[in-house]
Amino acid sequence: MSSGPRFYCPQPLAPGITLELPDGAARHAQVLRLQPGAAITLFGASSAAQIGGEYAAMVTGMGRQSVQVLVGAHAPLERETRHRLHLVIGIPANERMDWLVEKATELGVASIQPLMTERTVVRLDAQRGQKKVAHWQSIAVAACEQCGRNRVPVIHEPMALARWFQQRRAEAPPQDAASLVLSLQPGSRDLRDWNAASDTVTLAVTFLCGPEGGLGAAEEALALSGGFQPVSLGVRVLRSETAALAALTLLA
Repeated sequence: MSSGPRFYCPQPLAPGITLELPDGAARHAQVLRLQPGAAITLFGASSAAQIGGEYAAMVTGMGRQSVQVLVGAHAPLERETRHRLHLVIGIPANERMDWLVEKATELGVASIQPLMTERTVVRLDAQRGQKKVAHWQSIAVAACEQCGRNRVPVIHEPMALARWFQQRRAEAPPQDAASLVLSLQPGSRDLRDWNAASDTVTLAVTFLCGPEGGLGAAEEALALSGGFQPVSLGVRVLRSETAALAALTLLA
């Protein structure tokens, strides 16, 4: 079996097993008009012995609402960034968050934490927040299928910035971690310089970026008091989603 269209399959995968694709992947396969014998690639959950990577597979049956596949050989391919990148961002307005999730996934982000900040236009209660997370997670899955990643980034539930910092203080920081906040204040270090200085190490990088208008003064002070280093992307003021993607590009 050889490579073909890529499908995310969150159930355990192992060579030789037969399974039904999850609903979203099955609909995608039907849209592509795949037939029994068609080669595809699966990625998602794996056995303890084979973590990550991807699997060759073959379509063995097509029903009206179901697709059966035979899982083949495992390939330990990974297409991740050097640093493990965690984006924490004030939710941009309109549909820009959808676009941001898609592009950040393509650029290799490991997780995205949407925040409601002082200047955030979007306000989500718990119910709407859960629906948005499910929507954004599906966008991340589709982006991974398209770009070749085998590890889907985690989209966390939106929360207020102060609550996020409270949770962060309660957790033990991982080793080899760096925390950066995008700042327009004089004296902020150019992110290019910071990245060049860390060229020989692999870090878990948390990058905090405000929404339209940036973080408020008190919010930025909170980040600095929490150990975040202020960094800059240069002399131009970028939109929040543009700034986040520019930072991920430099850090990748």
